[in-house]
Amino acid sequence: MLAGAAVVTALLLVFHGVVPNAVLGLGSLLESFLPWLGLVVVVLLVLALVCRSALALVSLLLPVAAWTYLFGGLLLPAAESGTDDLVVVQHNVSDENGDPAGTARALAGAGSDLIALEELVPPALEVYQSTLAPDYPYRAVRGTVGLWSKYPLTDARPLDIRPRGITEEWNRGLRAVAHAPRGEIAVYVAHLPSVRVRASGLASSWRDESAGLLGEAVAAEELNRVILLGDLNGTVDDRALEPLTERLNVAERGVALSYPAAFPLARIDQVMARSATVGRIRTLSATGSDHLPVVARVTVD
Repeated sequence: MLAGAAVVTALLLVFHGVVPNAVLGLGSLLESFLPWLGLVVVVLLVLALVCRSALALVSLLLPVAAWTYLFGGLLLPAAESGTDDLVVVQHNVSDENGDPAGTARALAGAGSDLIALEELVPPALEVYQSTLAPDYPYRAVRGTVGLWSKYPLTDARPLDIRPRGITEEWNRGLRAVAHAPRGEIAVYVAHLPSVRVRASGLASSWRDESAGLLGEAVAAEELNRVILLGDLNGTVDDRALEPLTERLNVAERGVALSYPAAFPLARIDQVMARSATVGRIRTLSATGSDHLPVVARVTVD
């Protein structure tokens, strides 16, 4: 039984893409927590040792190899940073954040070049603007998302990623051009709809549709260099984000679980890029939000 469980775990790691989404959204649900299958391996290892099962121990080499292949690289040391690298911060600040000023100061203290925020609502928006202004003189805010920059921003405009089922006013995406030292970069900030785990399965249709619209916008972007920052309500392993992960590079190093802040289980706050490499990604200390901020170093080609 232990050997069989080890083989099944390895198969789920390697062939997670064949788990159907049509049944309770199981595919995306599994992929959202795919790295946690490593805990199953640990439990099986303990049981195999207790049972003194050589067959089970040998079988565990399969899921160990699969997990290492998929996620082991994230644990390796990051390459040395270059002087032209961009440091970026992504944070869903929460519309219920009781300390926007403290959150803004914490983000500014990371020494980043770009800061992307979601769930910006008045009067907290005014606090973020005034607190970040001394270090980040350039900003673009559209709806509930915003971008603060040390470099000039131009051509800022809303990004239409609203699913068809949402009829009320809804603006959770923007695109702007940052004039960085290495040249112009199209910066996208997005907040995809939330997903819900219910008795009927994973409810993610709005998130999936919005991800497709965002992927189309990135594909149509004329500038070669693109950085996407956002609360995408999905992990990079989730097939629903393939419209983005098939077009953009994701973080090469770091785990950076960002949600929920009290006990992070998944990284749904993402940094992706085109014609650029996303180096190590990590989380910052908790703020007044239910998300942890993530910070990454981006090397522009």
